[in-house]
Amino acid sequence: MNGPPLKVLLVDDERLARAELRRLLAPHVQNGAVEIVGEAASAADAVAQIGKLRPDLLLLDVQMPGGSGFDLLASLDEAPDVIFCTAFDQYALQAFEVSALDYLQKPVQAARLATALARAGARAQAVPPPAPRKVFIKDGERCWFVAFDDIRLLESEGNYTRVHFGTQQPLMLRTLNQLEEKLDPAMFLRANRRQIVNLAQVAQVAPNAADGLDLRLLDGSVIEVSRRRAQQFKAICGL
Repeated sequence: MNGPPLKVLLVDDERLARAELRRLLAPHVQNGAVEIVGEAASAADAVAQIGKLRPDLLLLDVQMPGGSGFDLLASLDEAPDVIFCTAFDQYALQAFEVSALDYLQKPVQAARLATALARAGARAQAVPPPAPRKVFIKDGERCWFVAFDDIRLLESEGNYTRVHFGTQQPLMLRTLNQLEEKLDPAMFLRANRRQIVNLAQVAQVAPNAADGLDLRLLDGSVIEVSRRRAQQFKAICGL
């Protein structure tokens, strides 16, 4: 593999499972493809280490005491790439639904791990830095990895936010204000008290009767921009 090694964090509550992953990764560490930056034995520990170590890739167990791998990802503001490692067949479909790089059933086989790492390495080299930021959304039993670029609209629903992307509209356990703090203000506009819109999704702009603006999005929906926010929109767009 050319380029810098993939920074990998091992997340599994079983010490022996983490040791086995280290053993399987050893050839990839030796050839410079992988750097193991740390280990975590719980979701809470992993959250802290992800914030500190900024790994490129998680080798992530699904079922752990105190919170599953899916719960861990849902708690992150941004999600790294993920290869799920688990002994449970029933999680395979869910893992693929969230667009994980791969799903490895325990006991992990060296050849399958090598294939998954090759895919991760190819992705890292194919996407010019900085890679599109993405967030993990868990709504009930359904989960998604979503690039911020693909989010069309965010709508406040109490302590939750409804996230519109593609044909999906899941609820995310974050307030709109919390999400706004993480968004690029050059890309996302707080249109009004309840909605944030992706400016790249705006197809047409028209004044409205309330001295604000109506934004028609590419999907045909219309978002009303308050008078105060309209001034911000005009400044961003140079109008």
